[in-house]
Amino acid sequence: MNPNLETKIGKLILKNPVMVASGTFGYGEEFEDYVNLKKLGAIVTKTITLRPRKGNPMPRTCETAAGMLNAIGLENPGLESFISEKMPILKNLGVPVIVSIASEAGPDEFITLARRLDAIKEIAAFELNISCPNLKSKKLISQDPVTTYAVVTKVRKITDKTIITKLSPNVTDITEIARAVEDAGSDAVALVNTFTGMVVDINSKKPKLANITGGLSGPAIKPIALRMVWETANAVKIPVIGIGGIMTPGDALEFIISGATAVQAGTANFVNPGAAEDIIDGLTKYMKDNKIVHIKNLIASLRG
Repeated sequence: MNPNLETKIGKLILKNPVMVASGTFGYGEEFEDYVNLKKLGAIVTKTITLRPRKGNPMPRTCETAAGMLNAIGLENPGLESFISEKMPILKNLGVPVIVSIASEAGPDEFITLARRLDAIKEIAAFELNISCPNLKSKKLISQDPVTTYAVVTKVRKITDKTIITKLSPNVTDITEIARAVEDAGSDAVALVNTFTGMVVDINSKKPKLANITGGLSGPAIKPIALRMVWETANAVKIPVIGIGGIMTPGDALEFIISGATAVQAGTANFVNPGAAEDIIDGLTKYMKDNKIVHIKNLIASLRG
């Protein structure tokens, strides 16, 4: 038996539900020598902003117990350089490309980015990064359901491409934000982005990150992310993409069984560049061993 892992998100049809998360896989070319890219469900690019960003000052990453903190600050070449330098490479990778976009100066930048990128046929979908915790803004777009609704609504009017909206866990009730995203016309929600955290060097009595705080990712956040995915999958009808500490096939299975239609491997890529491939192989083996014909039969199969 050859199990069917095909996964549908909006208009986007993936050969399997395993993606690589934004900010952990560059623009794909960085991993060409280590990973069979054509095997992946999709690549989510490093987040693009309208203008180039240098990111936050160094140091901006550090290890933590069962995870890592990062305060990269959305370093990227900007829209025009992305189109001229990165898209020619991404076009030829042989895997669906989901472009992550974010705003620096206000929600309207999402509109400019989406309008400019919508004409590029090789872009399969957009991931709206409304949840990066490492910028200087006091409040994230994804922490306000009204602003979230407004942004997604405006982008929806511009593009027929699949829209995935990435949510922050740094909220009181993530299902409230997810429902606003669904009502606004997003094809899916991706969760969670990183949790805000910090680490102190006890010898210097200084934060280990120049930005003081950063985004916590890795295995340490998996149980919380899993709970949020389960809650959200029970609150909305659109697909939920699970993110947060997914390192192994077993981790991915937990998210899918709890209601995720697809998953993204993030921090795992720094530890094992072949993590996404391993997860795909593990899902296939699990389905064969358990005589599961189609991945959709595994989604939200959690027993009470």
